[in-house]
Amino acid sequence: MFQGPSLVLSPSLLRSRVMITCLVRYVIDPHKLEAFEDYARLWLPIVDRMGGTHHGYFLPAEGANNIAVALFSFPSLAAYEDYRIRMRSDPECVAVFERDKRVRSIMSYERTFMRPVLP
Repeated sequence: MFQGPSLVLSPSLLRSRVMITCLVRYVIDPHKLEAFEDYARLWLPIVDRMGGTHHGYFLPAEGANNIAVALFSFPSLAAYEDYRIRMRSDPECVAVFERDKRVRSIMSYERTFMRPVLP
């Protein structure tokens, strides 16, 4: 089963009801870019199905050939945390994680949480 890096979040963010956007920065194997793109396409509808809004994956085009980024949002950090709990037992999520464990297109990743500044 997938166990991602543990999160250390500020108490003010935990109490917040503000939309939260997760930026995931991946270090990928550039020789397995097609496999990573398949992984990305599988996640797009999953996040939406589980209450988030996926803004897409961004793959290398010029410059570094081993960095990819994903952006997705949830209405609140609490909604994101609920998603993280549910994904651990969701058969589709588990299948995608297990697939990449075999393929190994992802070398490492890190998550950063952001909040919007709106007009």
